[in-house]
Amino acid sequence: MRNTIVPCLVAAMTLLISCKRTQAQTPPGQAEGYRWIKVTMSAPFAPRDGAGALTYKGKMWLLGGWNPRDKTHFPKICTNDVWSSQDGLNWTLIKPNTFGMPGFNPERDWEGRHTAGYVVHQDKMWIVGGDPLQGHYQYDVWNSSDGATWTHVNKGRPVPWGPRVLAYTVAFKDKIWVMGGQTVPQFAPAEERFHDDIWCSSDGVHWTRVTPKGPHWSPRGMIGGGVVFKDRMWMLGGGTYDTPKTPKRSFYNDVWSSPDGVSWTRHLEHAPWHPRQYHDVAVFDGKMWVLEGWNQQNRNDVWYSADGVDWHQVPNTPWKPRHAASVFVHDDALWMVAGNNMEPDVWKLTRAAAARVQ
Repeated sequence: MRNTIVPCLVAAMTLLISCKRTQAQTPPGQAEGYRWIKVTMSAPFAPRDGAGALTYKGKMWLLGGWNPRDKTHFPKICTNDVWSSQDGLNWTLIKPNTFGMPGFNPERDWEGRHTAGYVVHQDKMWIVGGDPLQGHYQYDVWNSSDGATWTHVNKGRPVPWGPRVLAYTVAFKDKIWVMGGQTVPQFAPAEERFHDDIWCSSDGVHWTRVTPKGPHWSPRGMIGGGVVFKDRMWMLGGGTYDTPKTPKRSFYNDVWSSPDGVSWTRHLEHAPWHPRQYHDVAVFDGKMWVLEGWNQQNRNDVWYSADGVDWHQVPNTPWKPRHAASVFVHDDALWMVAGNNMEPDVWKLTRAAAARVQ
């Protein structure tokens, strides 16, 4: 028996040592089969945050954004240029910025903005609402099939959910959904309000208010991207912006979902990721993702979950902390682009088996 036990013990010890070596050699940014790859630190577009991020017709599309320090590319703080890319390295300027430039025509082009609602719906790219940084609220809805020419969908018909900014916007069940948001009187005149209401539209013109039955999430917004997962809309964290009468911001890390906007389920009151706002959410590799954000400081943590209850972190994120980034799901990868780090950097997360050594 002793002759049998000794080889087994030796084999077990060898396996244990091998596992420890494998763990010790795990590259930074790789865990649970995922790995971050640096694509470029100098994409041709100017640094920005709050830019729209849509995946459409096999490309990533970057729409507008904010950078108050760059008066050349952002003459009125926000821009309305449009860029596209298939590989994250080579970007094409589809529409140059016209906002704040001679000849800008608001009848044919949208005002520069950031942190608006951005969705793909009915085979077009849509911009829903905007920000208050021009001294007014942007109630407009635009769409485009090529990124160069845009149609003002609700021209002459203001949306019934205005004025508001920082709403959470998703495309779900052949409708556009606008949820939450608020007013910010210090930037644009309006009665101070923090919203927990829900609106939907199939055409961007006619909007229906959906009334929840039972409990649902508290007033909030400040969530980039959108999550539709397992035939449900998901609300992951978020918060409120400070106002003159409510000078303290709110930050959440609860998890809610709904199959119809009427009945909501709270899966977690407190997820393991830190409460945050101006973060981005996405669906990639059969999981929901929460990335970066702000709560007293910029963050660069990355979390994922297959059910909204059990969350796992991808450690050792190689990119700088930021908020209001542009996050894409494209070409079997999750992409992190620009944001409040104010650099034109591009990164992608892939499954380790699909990653190439750089």
